[in-house]
Amino acid sequence: MSARTLKLGAILLGVGGPGQHNTWLHPDVAADASVDVQWYIARAKEAEAAKFDLVFIVDSQFITPDSPNHYLSRLEPLTLLSAIAVHTNNIGLVGTLTTSYNEPFNVARRLYSLDHISGGRAGWNVVTSGDAGTAGNYSRDEHFDYPTRYGRALEHVQVAQGLWDSYEEGAFPRDKSRDLFFDRSKQHALNHKGEYFSVVGPLNLERSPQGHPVIFQAGDSEEGRDLGASIGDAIFTHAATLEQAQAFRTNLRERAARKGRNPEEVLIVPGIFPIIADTDEEAQAREAAILGAKSFDRALAELGRPFGWHDFSQHDLDAPFPDVRAEGERSFRTQAEAITRLAQEKNLTLRQVVEHQLAAHRSPFVGSPLTVANEIQRWFDGGGFDGISISVNAPTEFARFTEQVLPILRERGVVRSEYESSTLRGNLGLPIPENRHTAARAADSTPAAAETVDEPALVS
Repeated sequence: MSARTLKLGAILLGVGGPGQHNTWLHPDVAADASVDVQWYIARAKEAEAAKFDLVFIVDSQFITPDSPNHYLSRLEPLTLLSAIAVHTNNIGLVGTLTTSYNEPFNVARRLYSLDHISGGRAGWNVVTSGDAGTAGNYSRDEHFDYPTRYGRALEHVQVAQGLWDSYEEGAFPRDKSRDLFFDRSKQHALNHKGEYFSVVGPLNLERSPQGHPVIFQAGDSEEGRDLGASIGDAIFTHAATLEQAQAFRTNLRERAARKGRNPEEVLIVPGIFPIIADTDEEAQAREAAILGAKSFDRALAELGRPFGWHDFSQHDLDAPFPDVRAEGERSFRTQAEAITRLAQEKNLTLRQVVEHQLAAHRSPFVGSPLTVANEIQRWFDGGGFDGISISVNAPTEFARFTEQVLPILRERGVVRSEYESSTLRGNLGLPIPENRHTAARAADSTPAAAETVDEPALVS
Protein backbone atom coordinates (compact mmCIF):
# COMPACT_ATOMS: atom_id res chain seq x y z
CA MET A 1 0.00 0.00 0.00
CA SER A 2 1.46 3.35 -1.05
CA ALA A 3 1.77 6.09 1.57
CA ARG A 4 0.20 8.50 -0.90
CA THR A 5 -2.08 8.03 -3.90
CA LEU A 6 -1.45 8.79 -7.54
CA LYS A 7 -3.36 11.82 -8.86
CA LEU A 8 -5.05 11.44 -12.26
CA GLY A 9 -5.70 14.05 -14.95
CA ALA A 10 -7.30 13.70 -18.38
CA ILE A 11 -6.17 16.12 -21.10
CA LEU A 12 -9.06 16.40 -23.56
CA LEU A 13 -7.36 16.88 -26.94
CA GLY A 14 -10.16 16.14 -29.40
CA VAL A 15 -8.73 15.61 -32.87
CA GLY A 16 -5.09 15.74 -31.76
CA GLY A 17 -2.44 18.03 -30.33
CA PRO A 18 1.27 18.43 -31.13
CA GLY A 19 2.71 15.37 -32.84
CA GLN A 20 -0.71 13.74 -33.16
CA HIS A 21 -0.92 14.34 -36.89
CA ASN A 22 -3.24 11.48 -37.79
CA THR A 23 -5.22 11.10 -34.57
CA TRP A 24 -8.35 12.49 -36.16
CA LEU A 25 -8.37 9.57 -38.63
CA HIS A 26 -8.96 7.03 -35.84
CA PRO A 27 -12.41 5.48 -36.39
CA ASP A 28 -13.30 6.18 -32.75
CA VAL A 29 -12.50 9.91 -32.93
CA ALA A 30 -15.28 12.21 -34.08
CA ALA A 31 -13.94 14.51 -36.80
CA ASP A 32 -15.46 17.52 -35.01
CA ALA A 33 -14.53 16.39 -31.49
CA SER A 34 -12.63 19.58 -30.66
CA VAL A 35 -15.72 21.76 -31.10
CA ASP A 36 -18.41 19.34 -29.90
CA VAL A 37 -19.40 20.10 -26.31
CA GLN A 38 -21.11 16.71 -26.03
CA TRP A 39 -17.79 14.98 -26.84
CA TYR A 40 -16.12 16.79 -23.93
CA ILE A 41 -18.98 16.09 -21.55
CA ALA A 42 -18.91 12.39 -22.41
CA ARG A 43 -15.13 12.18 -21.87
CA ALA A 44 -15.39 14.06 -18.56
CA LYS A 45 -18.07 11.66 -17.37
CA GLU A 46 -15.88 8.69 -18.31
CA ALA A 47 -12.96 10.21 -16.41
CA GLU A 48 -15.20 10.89 -13.42
CA ALA A 49 -16.48 7.31 -13.43
CA ALA A 50 -12.82 6.22 -13.28
CA LYS A 51 -12.31 8.60 -10.29
CA PHE A 52 -9.92 10.95 -12.10
CA ASP A 53 -9.05 14.07 -10.17
CA LEU A 54 -9.44 16.46 -13.09
CA VAL A 55 -9.95 17.14 -16.75
CA PHE A 56 -7.65 19.69 -18.35
CA ILE A 57 -8.34 21.99 -21.30
CA VAL A 58 -5.19 23.34 -22.98
CA ASP A 59 -5.31 26.61 -24.89
CA SER A 60 -3.38 29.16 -26.93
CA GLN A 61 -4.58 32.13 -28.92
CA PHE A 62 -2.43 32.18 -32.04
CA ILE A 63 -2.49 29.70 -34.90
CA THR A 64 -1.00 29.17 -38.34
CA PRO A 65 -2.08 26.70 -41.04
CA ASP A 66 0.56 24.34 -39.61
CA SER A 67 -0.84 24.32 -36.06
CA PRO A 68 -1.97 20.94 -34.67
CA ASN A 69 -5.46 19.94 -35.77
CA HIS A 70 -6.99 20.44 -32.32
CA TYR A 71 -5.52 23.93 -32.12
CA LEU A 72 -7.04 25.06 -35.42
CA SER A 73 -10.61 25.04 -34.12
CA ARG A 74 -11.43 24.49 -30.43
CA LEU A 75 -13.66 25.86 -27.70
CA GLU A 76 -12.61 28.51 -25.17
CA PRO A 77 -11.66 26.77 -21.89
CA LEU A 78 -13.83 28.42 -19.23
CA THR A 79 -16.94 28.50 -21.40
CA LEU A 80 -16.44 24.80 -22.07
CA LEU A 81 -15.63 23.89 -18.46
CA SER A 82 -18.74 25.69 -17.22
CA ALA A 83 -20.81 23.45 -19.48
CA ILE A 84 -18.98 20.35 -18.23
CA ALA A 85 -19.47 21.49 -14.62
CA VAL A 86 -23.23 21.07 -14.68
CA HIS A 87 -22.93 17.51 -16.04
CA THR A 88 -20.42 16.28 -13.44
CA ASN A 89 -20.20 16.20 -9.66
CA ASN A 90 -16.66 15.49 -8.43
CA ILE A 91 -14.06 15.84 -11.14
CA GLY A 92 -11.84 18.93 -11.18
CA LEU A 93 -12.08 21.40 -14.06
CA VAL A 94 -8.77 22.97 -15.10
CA GLY A 95 -8.37 25.48 -17.92
CA THR A 96 -5.52 27.48 -19.41
CA LEU A 97 -5.61 31.27 -19.17
CA THR A 98 -2.75 33.57 -20.13
CA THR A 99 -1.48 36.25 -17.78
CA SER A 100 0.05 38.13 -20.70
CA TYR A 101 -3.22 38.97 -22.45
CA ASN A 102 -5.78 39.08 -19.66
CA GLU A 103 -6.41 41.43 -16.74
CA PRO A 104 -6.34 39.96 -13.19
CA PHE A 105 -9.83 41.15 -12.24
CA ASN A 106 -11.37 39.56 -15.31
CA VAL A 107 -9.52 36.27 -14.80
CA ALA A 108 -10.26 36.17 -11.07
CA ARG A 109 -13.97 36.71 -11.67
CA ARG A 110 -14.27 34.14 -14.48
CA LEU A 111 -12.38 31.45 -12.56
CA TYR A 112 -14.27 32.15 -9.34
CA SER A 113 -17.53 31.91 -11.22
CA LEU A 114 -16.47 28.46 -12.47
CA ASP A 115 -15.50 27.56 -8.90
CA HIS A 116 -18.99 28.47 -7.67
CA ILE A 117 -20.77 26.81 -10.60
CA SER A 118 -18.86 23.58 -9.94
CA GLY A 119 -19.00 23.67 -6.14
CA GLY A 120 -15.25 24.19 -5.71
CA ARG A 121 -13.69 22.24 -8.57
CA ALA A 122 -11.94 24.95 -10.60
CA GLY A 123 -8.26 25.06 -11.49
CA TRP A 124 -6.18 27.60 -13.42
CA ASN A 125 -3.28 26.59 -15.64
CA VAL A 126 -1.20 29.76 -15.53
CA VAL A 127 0.66 30.47 -18.79
CA THR A 128 2.51 33.49 -20.15
CA SER A 129 1.79 32.66 -23.84
CA GLY A 130 4.66 31.03 -25.68
CA ASP A 131 3.37 31.82 -29.16
CA ALA A 132 4.86 35.24 -29.89
CA GLY A 133 2.28 35.80 -32.60
CA THR A 134 -0.38 36.21 -29.92
CA ALA A 135 0.74 39.82 -29.57
CA GLY A 136 -0.75 40.62 -32.96
CA ASN A 137 -4.19 39.55 -31.75
CA TYR A 138 -4.04 41.97 -28.83
CA SER A 139 -2.95 45.20 -30.50
CA ARG A 140 0.74 44.76 -29.68
CA ASP A 141 3.63 44.98 -32.15
CA GLU A 142 5.64 42.34 -30.32
CA HIS A 143 5.33 39.82 -27.52
CA PHE A 144 6.56 40.60 -24.02
CA ASP A 145 10.15 39.58 -23.27
CA TYR A 146 10.79 36.80 -20.74
CA PRO A 147 11.37 38.97 -17.63
CA THR A 148 8.19 40.93 -18.34
CA ARG A 149 6.13 37.82 -19.07
CA TYR A 150 7.07 36.15 -15.83
CA GLY A 151 7.01 39.33 -13.76
CA ARG A 152 3.46 39.97 -14.98
CA ALA A 153 2.51 36.36 -14.31
CA LEU A 154 3.61 36.39 -10.67
CA GLU A 155 1.90 39.69 -9.92
CA HIS A 156 -1.18 38.64 -11.92
CA VAL A 157 -1.68 35.50 -9.81
CA GLN A 158 -1.01 37.35 -6.57
CA VAL A 159 -3.63 39.96 -7.48
CA ALA A 160 -6.15 37.25 -8.35
CA GLN A 161 -5.52 35.53 -5.03
CA GLY A 162 -6.00 38.84 -3.24
CA LEU A 163 -9.30 39.34 -5.04
CA TRP A 164 -10.46 35.84 -4.06
CA ASP A 165 -10.04 36.99 -0.45
CA SER A 166 -12.36 39.96 -0.97
CA TYR A 167 -15.02 38.31 1.20
CA GLU A 168 -14.48 36.38 4.39
CA GLU A 169 -16.49 33.30 5.26
CA GLY A 170 -19.97 34.28 6.48
CA ALA A 171 -20.03 37.64 4.73
CA PHE A 172 -23.56 36.91 3.51
CA PRO A 173 -25.85 35.81 6.38
CA ARG A 174 -28.93 36.35 4.15
CA ASP A 175 -31.03 36.35 7.33
CA LYS A 176 -34.53 37.54 6.40
CA SER A 177 -35.73 37.46 10.02
CA ARG A 178 -33.13 40.10 10.93
CA ASP A 179 -33.23 41.92 7.61
CA LEU A 180 -29.49 41.18 7.34
CA PHE A 181 -28.29 40.24 3.87
CA PHE A 182 -24.64 41.25 4.15
CA ASP A 183 -21.99 41.77 6.86
CA ARG A 184 -20.08 44.88 5.77
CA SER A 185 -17.15 44.09 8.07
CA LYS A 186 -16.30 41.01 6.00
CA GLN A 187 -15.85 42.74 2.64
CA HIS A 188 -12.37 44.03 1.78
CA ALA A 189 -10.99 46.17 -1.02
CA LEU A 190 -7.63 45.12 -2.43
CA ASN A 191 -6.17 48.52 -3.38
CA HIS A 192 -3.23 46.93 -5.18
CA LYS A 193 -0.68 49.10 -6.95
CA GLY A 194 2.19 47.13 -8.44
CA GLU A 195 4.69 47.16 -11.28
CA TYR A 196 2.24 45.82 -13.87
CA PHE A 197 -1.27 46.13 -12.42
CA SER A 198 -3.38 48.51 -10.39
CA VAL A 199 -6.55 46.90 -9.03
CA VAL A 200 -8.89 48.40 -6.43
CA GLY A 201 -11.37 45.56 -5.83
CA PRO A 202 -13.20 44.04 -4.09
CA LEU A 203 -14.25 41.15 -6.33
CA ASN A 204 -18.01 40.99 -6.66
CA LEU A 205 -18.27 37.31 -5.74
CA GLU A 206 -18.30 35.70 -2.31
CA ARG A 207 -15.86 33.07 -1.01
CA SER A 208 -16.05 29.70 -2.74
CA PRO A 209 -16.06 26.22 -1.16
CA GLN A 210 -12.32 25.72 -1.79
CA GLY A 211 -11.24 29.29 -1.04
CA HIS A 212 -9.00 29.67 -4.09
CA PRO A 213 -9.05 27.74 -7.37
CA VAL A 214 -6.07 25.36 -7.63
CA ILE A 215 -3.09 26.91 -9.43
CA PHE A 216 -1.40 24.78 -12.11
CA GLN A 217 1.68 25.89 -14.00
CA ALA A 218 4.09 24.57 -16.63
CA GLY A 219 7.44 25.95 -17.65
CA ASP A 220 10.96 24.54 -17.76
CA SER A 221 12.95 27.78 -18.04
CA GLU A 222 14.55 29.26 -14.94
CA GLU A 223 11.78 31.86 -14.90
CA GLY A 224 9.14 29.17 -15.37
CA ARG A 225 10.47 26.98 -12.58
CA ASP A 226 10.67 29.94 -10.21
CA LEU A 227 7.10 30.92 -11.02
CA GLY A 228 5.88 27.39 -10.41
CA ALA A 229 7.76 27.20 -7.12
CA SER A 230 6.25 30.55 -6.08
CA ILE A 231 2.57 30.03 -6.88
CA GLY A 232 1.96 26.53 -8.27
CA ASP A 233 -0.11 23.95 -6.40
CA ALA A 234 0.56 21.48 -9.21
CA ILE A 235 3.12 21.55 -12.01
CA PHE A 236 2.58 20.15 -15.52
CA THR A 237 5.75 18.86 -17.16
CA HIS A 238 7.18 16.11 -19.41
CA ALA A 239 10.01 13.65 -18.78
CA ALA A 240 11.52 10.98 -21.00
CA THR A 241 13.10 8.99 -18.15
CA LEU A 242 12.52 8.38 -14.47
CA GLU A 243 15.84 10.08 -13.72
CA GLN A 244 14.74 13.26 -15.51
CA ALA A 245 11.42 13.17 -13.66
CA GLN A 246 13.12 12.72 -10.29
CA ALA A 247 15.48 15.62 -10.95
CA PHE A 248 12.65 17.95 -11.97
CA ARG A 249 10.50 17.08 -8.97
CA THR A 250 13.41 17.51 -6.57
CA ASN A 251 14.37 20.84 -8.12
CA LEU A 252 10.84 22.28 -7.98
CA ARG A 253 10.32 21.22 -4.39
CA GLU A 254 13.68 22.63 -3.31
CA ARG A 255 12.81 25.95 -4.95
CA ALA A 256 9.42 25.97 -3.22
CA ALA A 257 11.04 25.31 0.17
CA ARG A 258 13.46 28.20 -0.37
CA LYS A 259 10.44 30.43 -0.94
CA GLY A 260 8.98 29.44 2.40
CA ARG A 261 6.42 27.02 1.02
CA ASN A 262 5.69 23.46 2.13
CA PRO A 263 7.26 21.38 -0.68
CA GLU A 264 4.79 18.56 0.02
CA GLU A 265 2.06 20.90 -1.25
CA VAL A 266 3.63 21.22 -4.71
CA LEU A 267 2.46 18.30 -6.85
CA ILE A 268 4.34 17.27 -10.01
CA VAL A 269 1.96 15.96 -12.68
CA PRO A 270 3.64 15.16 -16.03
CA GLY A 271 1.78 14.27 -19.18
CA ILE A 272 2.22 10.67 -20.29
CA PHE A 273 1.12 8.73 -23.37
CA PRO A 274 0.54 5.07 -22.49
CA ILE A 275 0.24 2.59 -25.36
CA ILE A 276 -1.55 -0.55 -24.18
CA ALA A 277 -2.22 -3.88 -25.86
CA ASP A 278 -2.77 -7.47 -24.77
CA THR A 279 0.97 -8.20 -24.85
CA ASP A 280 4.16 -6.17 -24.71
CA GLU A 281 5.00 -7.18 -28.27
CA GLU A 282 1.64 -6.01 -29.60
CA ALA A 283 1.97 -2.70 -27.77
CA GLN A 284 5.46 -2.14 -29.18
CA ALA A 285 4.14 -2.88 -32.67
CA ARG A 286 1.33 -0.37 -32.10
CA GLU A 287 3.84 2.27 -31.03
CA ALA A 288 5.95 1.61 -34.12
CA ALA A 289 2.86 1.99 -36.31
CA ILE A 290 1.91 5.25 -34.59
CA LEU A 291 5.40 6.69 -34.97
CA GLY A 292 5.64 5.48 -38.56
CA ALA A 293 2.39 7.17 -39.47
CA LYS A 294 3.59 10.60 -38.34
CA SER A 295 4.07 13.04 -41.17
CA PHE A 296 7.62 14.31 -41.73
CA ASP A 297 6.28 17.43 -43.43
CA ARG A 298 3.93 18.20 -40.53
CA ALA A 299 6.75 17.61 -38.06
CA LEU A 300 8.99 19.95 -40.04
CA ALA A 301 6.31 22.64 -39.91
CA GLU A 302 5.58 22.11 -36.18
CA LEU A 303 9.30 22.37 -35.45
CA GLY A 304 8.92 26.07 -36.21
CA ARG A 305 6.57 26.72 -33.29
CA PRO A 306 9.16 27.12 -30.49
CA PHE A 307 11.13 29.35 -32.86
CA GLY A 308 8.24 31.78 -33.32
CA TRP A 309 6.85 29.64 -36.18
CA HIS A 310 10.07 29.97 -38.18
CA ASP A 311 9.66 28.39 -41.64
CA PHE A 312 12.23 25.60 -41.71
CA SER A 313 11.13 24.49 -45.18
CA GLN A 314 13.34 27.24 -46.64
CA HIS A 315 16.47 25.44 -45.41
CA ASP A 316 18.38 22.50 -46.90
CA LEU A 317 17.26 19.39 -45.03
CA ASP A 318 20.69 17.81 -45.26
CA ALA A 319 22.69 20.87 -44.23
CA PRO A 320 23.65 21.48 -40.58
CA PHE A 321 20.74 22.59 -38.43
CA PRO A 322 20.39 26.38 -38.81
CA ASP A 323 20.98 28.42 -35.67
CA VAL A 324 17.77 30.44 -35.46
CA ARG A 325 17.57 30.65 -31.68
CA ALA A 326 16.97 34.38 -31.92
CA GLU A 327 13.60 33.61 -33.52
CA GLY A 328 12.54 31.92 -30.31
CA GLU A 329 13.69 34.62 -27.91
CA ARG A 330 10.11 35.81 -27.28
CA SER A 331 8.48 32.47 -28.01
CA PHE A 332 9.20 29.06 -26.44
CA ARG A 333 12.79 30.07 -25.71
CA THR A 334 13.79 27.14 -23.50
CA GLN A 335 12.55 24.58 -26.01
CA ALA A 336 14.21 26.41 -28.92
CA GLU A 337 17.51 26.53 -27.06
CA ALA A 338 17.32 22.82 -26.16
CA ILE A 339 16.70 21.80 -29.78
CA THR A 340 19.54 23.97 -31.03
CA ARG A 341 21.92 22.75 -28.36
CA LEU A 342 21.15 19.11 -29.20
CA ALA A 343 21.75 19.75 -32.91
CA GLN A 344 25.06 21.46 -32.28
CA GLU A 345 26.36 18.92 -29.78
CA LYS A 346 25.54 15.98 -32.06
CA ASN A 347 26.26 17.80 -35.33
CA LEU A 348 22.78 17.02 -36.66
CA THR A 349 21.28 18.12 -39.96
CA LEU A 350 17.83 19.65 -40.13
CA ARG A 351 16.46 16.32 -41.39
CA GLN A 352 18.00 14.51 -38.41
CA VAL A 353 16.54 17.01 -35.97
CA VAL A 354 13.07 16.46 -37.40
CA GLU A 355 13.56 12.69 -37.21
CA HIS A 356 14.75 13.08 -33.62
CA GLN A 357 11.64 15.10 -32.76
CA LEU A 358 9.45 12.40 -34.28
CA ALA A 359 11.20 9.72 -32.23
CA ALA A 360 11.00 11.91 -29.12
CA HIS A 361 7.29 11.10 -28.93
CA ARG A 362 8.24 7.53 -27.96
CA SER A 363 6.55 6.68 -24.67
CA PRO A 364 8.15 5.04 -21.60
CA PHE A 365 4.75 3.48 -20.85
CA VAL A 366 4.26 0.85 -23.56
CA GLY A 367 3.13 -2.73 -23.04
CA SER A 368 0.47 -4.96 -21.59
CA PRO A 369 -1.77 -3.54 -18.85
CA LEU A 370 0.47 -5.17 -16.23
CA THR A 371 3.66 -3.77 -17.79
CA VAL A 372 2.24 -0.24 -17.99
CA ALA A 373 0.90 -0.44 -14.42
CA ASN A 374 4.28 -1.65 -13.17
CA GLU A 375 6.11 1.19 -14.91
CA ILE A 376 3.71 3.84 -13.61
CA GLN A 377 4.14 2.50 -10.08
CA ARG A 378 7.93 2.40 -10.50
CA TRP A 379 7.99 6.08 -11.42
CA PHE A 380 5.50 6.97 -8.69
CA ASP A 381 7.23 5.06 -5.90
CA GLY A 382 10.58 6.30 -7.20
CA GLY A 383 9.60 9.93 -6.70
CA GLY A 384 9.23 10.73 -10.39
CA PHE A 385 5.80 12.26 -10.04
CA ASP A 386 2.79 12.76 -7.78
CA GLY A 387 0.27 12.30 -10.56
CA ILE A 388 -0.08 11.79 -14.30
CA SER A 389 -2.04 13.45 -17.08
CA ILE A 390 -3.32 11.22 -19.88
CA SER A 391 -4.09 12.62 -23.34
CA VAL A 392 -7.61 11.63 -24.36
CA ASN A 393 -8.67 11.36 -27.99
CA ALA A 394 -10.26 7.99 -28.82
CA PRO A 395 -12.64 6.75 -26.08
CA THR A 396 -11.67 3.12 -26.72
CA GLU A 397 -8.00 3.89 -26.13
CA PHE A 398 -8.84 5.77 -22.92
CA ALA A 399 -10.92 2.78 -21.80
CA ARG A 400 -7.87 0.52 -22.14
CA PHE A 401 -6.26 2.59 -19.41
CA THR A 402 -9.29 3.00 -17.13
CA GLU A 403 -10.53 -0.58 -17.44
CA GLN A 404 -7.26 -2.53 -17.67
CA VAL A 405 -4.47 -0.53 -16.00
CA LEU A 406 -6.26 1.34 -13.21
CA PRO A 407 -7.73 -1.81 -11.58
CA ILE A 408 -4.19 -3.13 -11.10
CA LEU A 409 -3.04 0.12 -9.52
CA ARG A 410 -6.15 0.27 -7.33
CA GLU A 411 -5.63 -3.24 -6.07
CA ARG A 412 -2.12 -2.20 -5.00
CA GLY A 413 -3.38 0.95 -3.28
CA VAL A 414 -1.55 3.27 -5.68
CA VAL A 415 -4.82 4.86 -6.84
CA ARG A 416 -7.78 5.56 -4.57
CA SER A 417 -11.11 3.81 -5.15
CA GLU A 418 -13.47 6.70 -4.31
CA TYR A 419 -13.43 10.47 -4.24
CA GLU A 420 -12.46 11.83 -0.85
CA SER A 421 -13.89 15.33 -1.26
CA SER A 422 -16.33 17.40 -3.27
CA THR A 423 -13.60 19.95 -4.11
CA LEU A 424 -10.54 19.71 -6.34
CA ARG A 425 -8.29 20.82 -3.46
CA GLY A 426 -9.71 18.11 -1.25
CA ASN A 427 -9.16 15.34 -3.78
CA LEU A 428 -5.61 16.53 -4.50
CA GLY A 429 -4.83 16.61 -0.77
CA LEU A 430 -4.18 20.35 -0.81
CA PRO A 431 -5.20 22.66 2.05
CA ILE A 432 -7.79 25.40 1.69
CA PRO A 433 -5.97 28.77 1.88
CA GLU A 434 -7.04 30.79 4.88
CA ASN A 435 -8.61 34.11 4.02
CA ARG A 436 -5.91 36.73 4.71
CA HIS A 437 -8.33 39.05 6.50
CA THR A 438 -9.64 36.26 8.71
CA ALA A 439 -6.04 35.35 9.51
CA ALA A 440 -5.30 38.96 10.42
CA ARG A 441 -8.29 38.99 12.77
CA ALA A 442 -7.02 35.87 14.49
CA ALA A 443 -3.47 37.21 14.75
CA ASP A 444 -4.55 40.38 16.49
CA SER A 445 -7.88 40.34 18.25
CA THR A 446 -7.66 43.74 19.96
CA PRO A 447 -10.58 46.11 19.18
CA ALA A 448 -8.26 48.69 17.61
CA ALA A 449 -6.67 46.10 15.33
CA ALA A 450 -10.05 44.72 14.36
CA GLU A 451 -11.14 48.20 13.29
CA THR A 452 -7.98 48.47 11.17
CA VAL A 453 -8.61 45.14 9.44
CA ASP A 454 -12.23 45.97 8.66
CA GLU A 455 -12.62 47.90 5.43
CA PRO A 456 -16.33 48.63 4.85
CA ALA A 457 -16.13 49.15 1.10
CA LEU A 458 -19.76 48.33 0.39
CA VAL A 459 -21.29 49.51 -2.85
CA SER A 460 -25.04 49.58 -2.38
